[in-house]
Amino acid sequence: MRIWLTIAALSGLISVALGAFAAHGLKSHVGEYELGVFETGARYQMYHALALVAVAWVASMGAGSLATMAGSAFLAGTILFSGSLYFLALTGSRALVLVTPVGGLAFMIGWACLAFAAWKIGS
Repeated sequence: MRIWLTIAALSGLISVALGAFAAHGLKSHVGEYELGVFETGARYQMYHALALVAVAWVASMGAGSLATMAGSAFLAGTILFSGSLYFLALTGSRALVLVTPVGGLAFMIGWACLAFAAWKIGS
């Protein structure tokens, strides 16, 4: 549980810092499209930082391996989805464009694992 709470807190911290960077530092250096892409990355990172808190809670209730799978998928999704959007916004390069949907799929897998883990609590 402690590892998922720690990762959740750090991911939330990074998301807030990057959101502030976008609002105050990046805004004057990139176009509206790139800013929107960057903000989408930060928003999804924050959603999944909060999802990692749920993973920690479900793990503490005894849904071990499924909770770990959910957390791992959320972490992979954050790196792939949000990371590729940050890369696109900052560089303009579409080199990682095919990584973004893989990250989105990892998010969906994480939510499915979290649902199964929650269902298993107490059974």
